Amino acid sequence: MRFRGRAKNGTQPSDAAPPPAEPIGPAPVLVIDALGRKCPIPIIMLAERIREVPVGEIVAVLADDAAARTDVPAWCRMKSQDFVREETLQQGGWGFHIRRTY
Repeated sequence: MRFRGRAKNGTQPSDAAPPPAEPIGPAPVLVIDALGRKCPIPIIMLAERIREVPVGEIVAVLADDAAARTDVPAWCRMKSQDFVREETLQQGGWGFHIRRTY
């Protein structure tokens, strides 16, 4: 039995477009753009602005300094905030999602 859109060997045809990426988790309420800034500036920006979102909501920090990959999760642990996830940005750098807990 063959399904429409599949080649005989069960793979997708080469001209088929990949499915659109599904967002993972809730969308951030606030996005802090710290691209091009060296640590600790992304952490300082996060600390200054996290109170702008309601408790339980997500803040995203965009950063391209490699130190942010360790500094943001460490800051979350020190401040008892939830580090939700890290994503790689197409333009370079990372997006760090943090849930405000208090």
